Amino acid sequence: MKDLPILERRRIEAMILKHVHDVITARSGTAEADAVIGEACSRSAIEQGKGFAEALGHAPDLEDFAAIMPLWTKDDALKIEPVQTTPEALDFNVVRCRYSEMYREMGLGRIGHLLSCNRDGDFCIGYNPDMKLTRTQTIMSGASHCDFRYRMEPGTSDAKTEG
Repeated sequence: MKDLPILERRRIEAMILKHVHDVITARSGTAEADAVIGEACSRSAIEQGKGFAEALGHAPDLEDFAAIMPLWTKDDALKIEPVQTTPEALDFNVVRCRYSEMYREMGLGRIGHLLSCNRDGDFCIGYNPDMKLTRTQTIMSGASHCDFRYRMEPGTSDAKTEG
């Protein structure tokens, strides 16, 4: 599973989570189904971030994060346009997102943000709580691009990350 591209991992997860979402919707309604799927994906992203940080053996910085980004872009999963890369800032725009395309094809476009987009900020919580993501728009929500803006903000790890 470790060598499986993340795009393919998300496809497999979505195939299962679609059924979980359907069952919860039938039993408790759409709002509860969205909340459960959102929380499960959030916990998974935080755990994944912790795993990446532990494998490094030191507190990750934006350079470390940039080094693992190819895992998410593998197989042209994302088309990225760099904006700024410094030790304090990692800014880029995603101008094509195959994750979004895949969820729409699977009939999961309405919850695609729960399955993928919200994971981005949550990953930071586990990876390095001082790493913050600000994003004001996503392709998943209908925008022309996703605007990722990562910053290192030491001492603010109790602040809520946007995703």
